[in-house]
Amino acid sequence: MMEWMPLDSSALSSAACVEPEHTLYLRFHSGELYRYFHLPPEQYQDFLAADSHGRYFAYHIRDRFPCENLARSGRASA
Repeated sequence: MMEWMPLDSSALSSAACVEPEHTLYLRFHSGELYRYFHLPPEQYQDFLAADSHGRYFAYHIRDRFPCENLARSGRASA
């Protein structure tokens, strides 16, 4: 079971990580839910510790890891 962490971000609402699989899940305020593959666990910790989650995502995760758009939050369960 994933533990969702609420985020203080204008773009991102919450994040969860499945460390054995190196998979990051990000829920956006828009309702979109994405899964990012091959994210090292230490990078997830850096993301959570960042002053700006959105900025960290933009510079260190987006376009750097393969991803999949899963669903809008109305269809996906947390």
